[in-house]
Amino acid sequence: MKEIELITRIICRSYDELDAADRRLVDAARGMTRGSYAPYSHFRVGAAILLANGEIATGANQENAAFPSGTCAERSACFWAGANYPGVAFEKIAIAAEGTDGTEPETPCAPCGACRQALLEYEKLAGHDVGVLLVGRDKIYELPSVRSLLPLAFSDF
Repeated sequence: MKEIELITRIICRSYDELDAADRRLVDAARGMTRGSYAPYSHFRVGAAILLANGEIATGANQENAAFPSGTCAERSACFWAGANYPGVAFEKIAIAAEGTDGTEPETPCAPCGACRQALLEYEKLAGHDVGVLLVGRDKIYELPSVRSLLPLAFSDF
């Protein structure tokens, strides 16, 4: 028998410890929570993706009574970026959430499995690691790549 240990490196930062570019991305993700349509879960999620051309693509979760017809914020942003800036690499993504009472969760919110898989496709297309910022009320988790969110990823067949 052989044991394999999977380790994910996460840096925990405060907002003030981020550089200006990362604060801009976090602000965009937080702002996009207001574009969310979440009458069922009452959980608003916003995502912002920094592209290699300097543009920021954004998205918000959009729910629908016919589950699972809605779309998560992360896929909303990455599919919009892919359609409007084909071939432009992703550099970093920030993901923020809040309840309908307007408060952010204390612990940063991570993307669902479907979003991790979709984002991994764009990281693969970029040809380099795409950084991840998971935003909570008082702390921000910084991960080195999308792959670090999905260590046993399905990416080749």
